[in-house]
Amino acid sequence: MAHSDFDDLTQEFGDINVIPLVDVMLVLLTIILTTATFVVNGKIPVDLAKSTTASNAMPTTSYVLTITQDDQLYLNDQPIKNLNHALKTLDKNQALTIRADGNIALARFVSLSDDVKELGFSQVSLEVKR
Repeated sequence: MAHSDFDDLTQEFGDINVIPLVDVMLVLLTIILTTATFVVNGKIPVDLAKSTTASNAMPTTSYVLTITQDDQLYLNDQPIKNLNHALKTLDKNQALTIRADGNIALARFVSLSDDVKELGFSQVSLEVKR
């Protein structure tokens, strides 16, 4: 039988080389893992209160109000001095999550919650840890 050029080509390219595919997948995995470490949930260090019945669902929050143990207030990780003035400028139809340190006085938390409700926010949630 005659030996043709087509037989040579099929022998050369008969196997699929998966090494470049594996290299590309490893690079994509590295990029995903590197960028995922920069996604931070709450930059202000707060020792959240614990709850055994906390929901795993993450609300789509527009605003985050944080109160630290030393009574510092932050709105979306920016320090604020006057809570009423800062919240009056916000859209009341957006959700608001309160991140309160577990060591603050209950009276302070209730006062903060009342202020938020009085300003017209209807979608208020509390962030806790399980």
